[in-house]
Amino acid sequence: MHVPVEFFRRIASAAAQETLPRFRRFGDILNKVEGGFDPVTEADREAEQAIRALIKAEHPGHGILGEEFGAENATSDHVWVIDPIDGTRSFISGVPLWGTLVGLTHKGDAVAGMMAQPFTGELYYASAGEAWLEGPEGDRQRLSTRRTTGLDQATLCTTTPALFQGDRRVAYDRLETAVRMPRYGTDCYGYAMLAAGNVDLVVEVGLQSYDIVALIPIIEAAGGMITEWNGGPAEEGGGIVAAATPELHAAAMEMLHAGRSDPVG
Repeated sequence: MHVPVEFFRRIASAAAQETLPRFRRFGDILNKVEGGFDPVTEADREAEQAIRALIKAEHPGHGILGEEFGAENATSDHVWVIDPIDGTRSFISGVPLWGTLVGLTHKGDAVAGMMAQPFTGELYYASAGEAWLEGPEGDRQRLSTRRTTGLDQATLCTTTPALFQGDRRVAYDRLETAVRMPRYGTDCYGYAMLAAGNVDLVVEVGLQSYDIVALIPIIEAAGGMITEWNGGPAEEGGGIVAAATPELHAAAMEMLHAGRSDPVG
């Protein structure tokens, strides 16, 4: 299904009206996890409600899955998957490495998606096999990954190595040692930078579907490759390996699973 960029722009604008006035303001922060820290803010909730209202008005028969308000009409062939603020920790810290993610699946496959960063005025989106960036001045450019094939030339992004546990931490450390440069704390922005040709790898663990569905079409339409750690589809989240080229993806997977007869995780 083709999603017009105009609809993505409307979603991005509606979400921004809820997020930007609350960014770098000291609003209430709630914790969703007992014994840990999984923050949610008023901006998360209000932005998701605004996005849901637009989708329901435009596509009343479609399903919706959102981080804050769960699933509606989840058996529909078409389901919109929403993370109103991916990178809430960055958001509450005043760091602009967060974004609004909205993706569309058709029978479980991610077919279109957007990542909007309203503070920087950027909209990354993909539909019908093309990926684009629109900047704050209205400029528009086609997204294309770098042609990096070797780990020794690659820049790797992850949110934090602290999220990797057990065998996966060992595997991640092995991969990080092999790349040219690691960068931390990027959340969804790292995937956008991969699609834009600024970095080469993003490796994560513990993602939910709403963390990744919107980004899959952007990566793939830009020429990259993205899978779960086991090599399967990434739509359900879990451990994610995204790479600028199939060759680099294969090299990263080999490094992650080196010395094992069974895949890690």
